[in-house]
Order: sequence, then structure tokens, then C-alpha cells
Amino acid sequence: MAKPVDDKEMSFIDHLEELRWHLIRSLVAILVFTVVAFIYKDFFFGKIVLGPTRLDFWTYRKLCELGQLIESPALCFDKLNFTLQSRKMAGQFLMHLTSSFVIGLIIAFPYVFWELWRFVQPGLYENERRVTTGVVLVVSFLFLTGALFGYYILTPISVQFLANYTLDPSIINEFDIISYVSTMLTLVLGCALLFQLPILVYFLAKAGIVSAQSMKAYRRHAIVVIFVVAAIITPADVFSQIIVALPLILLYEISIFIAGFVKKKEERQEALQKRDA
Repeated sequence: MAKPVDDKEMSFIDHLEELRWHLIRSLVAILVFTVVAFIYKDFFFGKIVLGPTRLDFWTYRKLCELGQLIESPALCFDKLNFTLQSRKMAGQFLMHLTSSFVIGLIIAFPYVFWELWRFVQPGLYENERRVTTGVVLVVSFLFLTGALFGYYILTPISVQFLANYTLDPSIINEFDIISYVSTMLTLVLGCALLFQLPILVYFLAKAGIVSAQSMKAYRRHAIVVIFVVAAIITPADVFSQIIVALPLILLYEISIFIAGFVKKKEERQEALQKRDA
């Protein structure tokens, strides 16, 4: 097996020092975007975080346009039956800090992952480095796609369902701002992480831990696990769970294809090595 790309000898302390600087630069990037989000609260909090609480939100407008196209008035919402309240003295300030940090983390994620990958990459063998070309781009794309899915699809659907679900007309929905922001951030970050499934399967397949055959054999079990995970990260309504589960099942099927591709590629490489031997 070929030697790692970086042949420079480094002590354990040197590695820790290098990792420390990668982490420091990552934290600085997150901090910079967090401060920007904190300062421009009218945009980041007023329009982004609170966006799904307003009827002019992009998703609601597109659903209404779809409803008009297919002649289904039910897709046009005329109200969101709730108000937001802050029931703790520091509730608004804490949610401002929390939401600013999460926004900073999401925006800085591509750079943070790039910094961590720069630390890991020199220790890879030449063939390992070659097959992981573009991993930063793919991981960042899947992370941001998952975050956008959680924000534009899952969050507004969950808000609309829970806001308009009533046991009795006499009950008034007065949601705490901490509850709302926590739910939204859980949905967005949960989807962002779950969308990393193809990358996870790719590396597990390279390590020989999973294969396309085993994933096909345990497809039913995986679907059950997907619905359990969807139930954990979503509010307690079946519709939101299905909305999360469907793209995850699709990602699982794509992961089966990826695992099969990895296996075929390794078989071709082994055949070429035997032929050249």
C-alpha cells in the first residue's frame, strides 16, 4: 500500500497543535457569522427565523399557487392560529443568541468542514485521497440541502399543522418563543445531518462494513428506523414524520446504489491488479 501523501514526520504534540489551529480558525468563522447574524437581527431573526410564522412566507405562497393550479383551495391558508410569547425574562435574548449561533454554524459549515478535512487529508494514503476528491463539496451540498429542506418544507408544514390543530375552539394557541425556535432549529439541523446518509454509506462501503446486498436485505428494518428517527426530530404529527421519512428513504435507495458502485469499482481494481501481476 502506498504511503500517506504527507510524508512529513510529526509528533503527537505537533498533531495536537495543528488540530488546535484548525479548530480555532473554524470557531472564528462561526463566531464571525454569529456576530453578523446577531447584529442584523431584523433580517436574520425577523425574516428568516420568524419567516414560517407569517402567511407571506415563500412556502405558503407556493402552496397557494399550487392549490390554485389544481383547484384545491385547502392549500391556501388564510391564517396561522397562534401567537408567539416570551414567558421568561431572558427568553428573547437567549433565543436571539441561540438562533444567531445556529445561523452562523450553518453558514460557516462548508469552511469548518474544509478546515477539519485539511487536518485529516494528509494522513490518507494516495489512493484514499484520490477517491475522496470533492468530498468537501458533496458534504457541504448535502448539509445545506438538508437544512433548506428542513426550513422551507418541514418547518412551515409543521407550524401550519400544529397552529391550526385544535381540540376545542376555546383553546388559544400561545406558543413560547423558546419552544418555537427550538423546534425549528431541531428540524433544520436534524435534516441537515440526516442528509449526510449517502456520504456515511460511501465511507462504510469503502471500509467493507456495509454492502449493497446487506442494505437491500435490511431495507425493511431501515425504513422502520427512518420513521423512528423522523418521529424523534419532528413534532408529534404523522404528516411531518412522513414528509421527513420520504426523502430519507430516497437517500437510502441512493446509498444502496453508491455501495454497489463502490463494490464494482473495487472489483475492477482488483481485476486490473491481478492482470498486471
